[in-house]
Amino acid sequence: MVLAFAAAGADIVITSRKVDACREVAEEVRALGRRALAVGCHVGKWDEIDALVEAAYAEFGRVDVLVNNAGMSPVAPSSAQTGEDLFDKIVDVNFKGPFRLSALVGERMAAGAGGSIINVSSSGALMPQPGFGPYSGAKAGLNALTQVFAREFGPEVRVNTISAGPFLTDISKAWPEEGRRTSRSAAGRPGDPAEIITTALYLASPASSYTTASLIRVDGGLY
Repeated sequence: MVLAFAAAGADIVITSRKVDACREVAEEVRALGRRALAVGCHVGKWDEIDALVEAAYAEFGRVDVLVNNAGMSPVAPSSAQTGEDLFDKIVDVNFKGPFRLSALVGERMAAGAGGSIINVSSSGALMPQPGFGPYSGAKAGLNALTQVFAREFGPEVRVNTISAGPFLTDISKAWPEEGRRTSRSAAGRPGDPAEIITTALYLASPASSYTTASLIRVDGGLY
């Protein structure tokens, strides 16, 4: 997704806990002729989020698009066996972090030239499965935040959710082979990561000027 935004003409702030990986991607962005800033950040820690936002504005002066796409979805043997530490980690990454980032950046966007916030959620929030209670609940909360911030920061800021189904990202390498080939969906297969990028680009662009507080399913028609 980073390289697609760069190819579309964006300068990029790249962040994750693995700052070396961010730096590698930043070099790829620069090779496309765009500016890039790599920042190490654990999105579950507000002090690190605050520092990330300050670094972004210090480097670029403004943020036009925020994509909240961090996530983790470990499964527990049962809900009763979900430890408090695991529960907190899941909620921190999938809900607490996006809340703080959106609050800080959205406020500045609304006071400035506006912008677009894109929350990457999951079909697990719409069709939750046993063992994924904390993850599904956190993503459902993220869906609700889309509604909250669209009203709080609108009309200058548009806020939308992409509800992602199964995609062949790095996490899919741990799936059974059949799960990598088929999906319980109208499309009958998992998605290629490129098939969600166009939705994000649309929501980031003026083409979606009347799209806000919306949830767009990109899941191959899961049922």
